[in-house]
Amino acid sequence: MVTKRVEEMTSFIVMDVMEKAGELERQGVDIVHLEVGEPDFDTPACVTEAMTQALQEGLTHYTHSLGMWSLREAICAYYFEQYHVSVDPDQIVVTSGSSPAIFMACAVLLEAGEEAILSDPHYACYPNFINFLQARCVRVPVSEADGFQYRPEAIQARLNDRTKAILINSPANPTGTLLSADRMQAISQMGPYVLSDEIYHGLVYEGREHSILEFTDRAFVINGFSKLFAMTGLRLGYLIAPKPFMRSLQKIHQNFFISANAAVQKAGIAALTQAQADVARMTAIYDTRRRFMIQRLREIGFKILVEPTGAFYVFVNARHLSHDSFALAFDILEKARVGVTPGIDFGPHGEGYLRFSYANSLENIKEGLNRLERYIRQRS
Repeated sequence: MVTKRVEEMTSFIVMDVMEKAGELERQGVDIVHLEVGEPDFDTPACVTEAMTQALQEGLTHYTHSLGMWSLREAICAYYFEQYHVSVDPDQIVVTSGSSPAIFMACAVLLEAGEEAILSDPHYACYPNFINFLQARCVRVPVSEADGFQYRPEAIQARLNDRTKAILINSPANPTGTLLSADRMQAISQMGPYVLSDEIYHGLVYEGREHSILEFTDRAFVINGFSKLFAMTGLRLGYLIAPKPFMRSLQKIHQNFFISANAAVQKAGIAALTQAQADVARMTAIYDTRRRFMIQRLREIGFKILVEPTGAFYVFVNARHLSHDSFALAFDILEKARVGVTPGIDFGPHGEGYLRFSYANSLENIKEGLNRLERYIRQRS
């Protein structure tokens, strides 16, 4: 028998959509992918060259379980440059993508029955990390009219002696909106440790993102190279944590993961130190796509109360079409040949919404939204 904790785990619905789209493509159907949160750009040349050189030099063995010292130093320098915060290399564990970092942060903080607070909607996988550890998710609804931002008073109302962590994600998946500095400040002073998922940092088009480390050292920062540097398949991330937790995190990493890929760690150094021009180019293109997608979705009939200013997502209310976002997304895939993500993937408060990704070419985005417009007209 499969264990109860695995049997109760939900699927990652966006992957179900993408895999169904793949089945249709194998049958010869042309699909426009607006569901996937993955950069369509090639990995910067400086990154692939650094990894190639590392492989040629025989860097194919284990590294220190916390990661190469040189990469951890580069991460520290990056956080000082970006946020003017001081981090010690001994506060960092380098991971194979940000998912192990989320798992390890939850593992050192949450006992069975204890609680973690997260926004609703939220990144689809957060509850499964928490539930797998037999802890409890406490969802705090956030509204589009408020820019999908946490209200500190709503969090405060749910705190009790079992609350061990508050998860924040800014810029956020699925909403693309940022948490303001004053609200981050208020959340940082509430008592529980803050888990700040900063994977979309750098992908901001208006305003400025803030690291939780600007406000408190009672925090765990989750970050990585997948989104900003178009390195999804290379699987490189990291966790910044308070020093008292580091030995425990190291033991988890030694036992479950051993170490991140050695050559990819070298590539990470190149990304942090040499890829600034590539990042600027990609970010400018994302912004052009963002502006087009927002305008076009409004023309099609979607109301967007607060424009997203980060990541590469637009999260729109589609309740004028259906209150069943799962069925609607798969109907759009089958009939319009466009992949979109149903809002229910991101929590109960996301029901009735659809997430559109602009991590695709402007040409494909135009075609996909034209197909969607024809679908809506036919549906009406």
